[in-house]
Amino acid sequence: MTRVCQAALALAISSAVLPAAAQILRPALAPPGCGETHNTYGPFDYRTAQPQQRYIVEIAHFTHGVETLTRGATGPFGKDIGYTLAVFPNHPRAIQTVERLAEKEKSDPASGTDMTVECYYARGMAFAPNDLVFRMFYVSYLLRHNRLDDARKSLDYVVEQAGDNPLTQFNAGLLYFDMKDYDKALAQAHRVLAMGMTRTELRDRLNSVGRWKDPEPDAAPDAAASAPQAASAASQTSR
Repeated sequence: MTRVCQAALALAISSAVLPAAAQILRPALAPPGCGETHNTYGPFDYRTAQPQQRYIVEIAHFTHGVETLTRGATGPFGKDIGYTLAVFPNHPRAIQTVERLAEKEKSDPASGTDMTVECYYARGMAFAPNDLVFRMFYVSYLLRHNRLDDARKSLDYVVEQAGDNPLTQFNAGLLYFDMKDYDKALAQAHRVLAMGMTRTELRDRLNSVGRWKDPEPDAAPDAAASAPQAASAASQTSR
């Protein structure tokens, strides 16, 4: 995924808010054949976890040194990252870190972890199926492994579920561009433009490959109703 898209997704993570009731504990089971995690704390949805719940795990296991793969915490990198994902199956930074570790070691599963990167993604999506940001990280993972058909199916699902969320639809457009599906990227660009989104990265990228077209005036949905929501989402990207 491009740096622009990664930044946008990171901002989307920080703005995601769900009701406190969503924090009800439930099992986080990996698909058959993936193995099991070994933790007695959690699991919690990272988006709705209490600050103290995050702190307890991250201060001990997901330190800056672990996240950057420069200094371990309680043992091998994989052990600390694996524990973090065991407690928070949809931890957005931990899932990216375990990917980097597997790539660095040229081994999947990475040493010290309980399962493969794919299995960690599957477990996270099963635990928090409405976490579209986490699912878009999975799309990027699929693209890096040249699994275009799977990536397209997963991204189509994100677009369907995102509804009138302009920032998620915008990020989906960037991912369609990354997979060279320029028609869908253009459709997403028109869609978020109609919602009032003012960011231009997607349009600029389509322009760079000669695939940008202005929307037909009578075909574009009325932007007035969606503009306040899009403006709010766009303002959060500048914080």
